[in-house]
Amino acid sequence: MGEPPRITNKTDLTTCLPFERPVFELERKLDELMALSDANTMNLNGELKPLLEKRDRMLVDLTSRLGAWERVQIARHPKRPQFRDYATGDQGRAGMLDEWLELRGDRLFGDDKAISTGFARMGRHRFLLIGHRKGRDTKEKLACNFGCAHPEGYRKALQKMKLAERFGLPIVTLINTPGAYPGIGAEERGQAWAIAENILEMSALNVPTLCIVIGEGGSGGALGIGVGDRVLMLQHAYYSVISPEGCAAILWKSGEKAPEAARALRLTSEDLLRLKVVDEVVPEPLGGAHRDPVTMVATLKAAITRNLDVLTALDPEERMRLRYEKLRAFGNGLAPLDPLPPLPVAATK
Repeated sequence: MGEPPRITNKTDLTTCLPFERPVFELERKLDELMALSDANTMNLNGELKPLLEKRDRMLVDLTSRLGAWERVQIARHPKRPQFRDYATGDQGRAGMLDEWLELRGDRLFGDDKAISTGFARMGRHRFLLIGHRKGRDTKEKLACNFGCAHPEGYRKALQKMKLAERFGLPIVTLINTPGAYPGIGAEERGQAWAIAENILEMSALNVPTLCIVIGEGGSGGALGIGVGDRVLMLQHAYYSVISPEGCAAILWKSGEKAPEAARALRLTSEDLLRLKVVDEVVPEPLGGAHRDPVTMVATLKAAITRNLDVLTALDPEERMRLRYEKLRAFGNGLAPLDPLPPLPVAATK
């Protein structure tokens, strides 16, 4: 009957989201069966198969019932693949790049580790890769400021984009940030100006640009590297003008209303595809990218390759025309939306 499949829990109690708990409990039982099989040299394929099928049905059902707030939680999952997982690999897994040469510094203030830039090769494509970095452990998170970039990070990104433009290289960005850092120092060094300048310059770059929201797409922090010929979004990522907690604090004066705010913000991939804010939704493994990072990396690699094939084959003038028309068309011809929950009285005054 062959070797029994290896299960292993895709998550653990410390990172298990509330709605994932039933699946986690079933996978823990599957692991116990595997341990019993190994200890007694028993073949338990017959017992494992129906449990695996039940697990998959549970994941399908779970995915179909996910609301906006659950999507936000998945996008923030601590085991969700981050920039380094996709680029060079992390935690013993290979990334999608064949070559990577990191470029640092903004030549004005310093090197912001919240944004990573560098020349990359993936198969037949050479391009500039830019992405937010959040960090894994406490030390790295602090060094990367939890993915909240300072103005020097956006200036670094723009300088490298201009360099790629000189070399005729496409640009790929991986977006994953709660938002740009709003501290006093960042504002003193021109945070809003740096983001606005990036938006302007990215809209006029004469090389192909591909932007992908891989986790959190927080407001201007995301837009600072988010203007492109095509914008992709992972299935369980979110993209929003403000965090649900921030929205709830403004409208309801309470963070407990974050789930309602998440729904009102239309921040899911399905909503944004319908609103024509993103061009394509990249599917994730059942239950989310954190459950199967290897598959997610391979899926994103294929999506990037396919889109670069199309963009690099376009006539440059035609590509620029299409980008201009896309940016000018935002907000036109929107599909009807579901009714929103009523706003609190204070918010309507």
